Amino acid sequence: MKKLFAGSLLLTSLFAVSAMADEWTGFVGDSKCAAKHIGASAKDEACAKNCVKGGADPVFLTGDGKVLTFDADSKAKAIEHAGETVKINGSLAGTTVTISSIEATK
Repeated sequence: MKKLFAGSLLLTSLFAVSAMADEWTGFVGDSKCAAKHIGASAKDEACAKNCVKGGADPVFLTGDGKVLTFDADSKAKAIEHAGETVKINGSLAGTTVTISSIEATK
């Protein structure tokens, strides 16, 4: 019984550590064009805004070229910042970002 409790406690601790909040700066792009927007130029901003308005999902492009998706609850927050370079506080599970807070950096 003690081993089961200890194992459960360890497993719970690992999940808690992986769900800790973190901070990233990157670009809110769109799933249609994704990594094409790494430069975050005026053309990239306009394209991302238009694609998201057209129904593409918002995605988060990190400075090192990773394309991350947003969880269902975070998509609305991300849509408001489509085409912007932002700072996000939140958590990451695999390649899915959960936003706690998001703000434009420009």
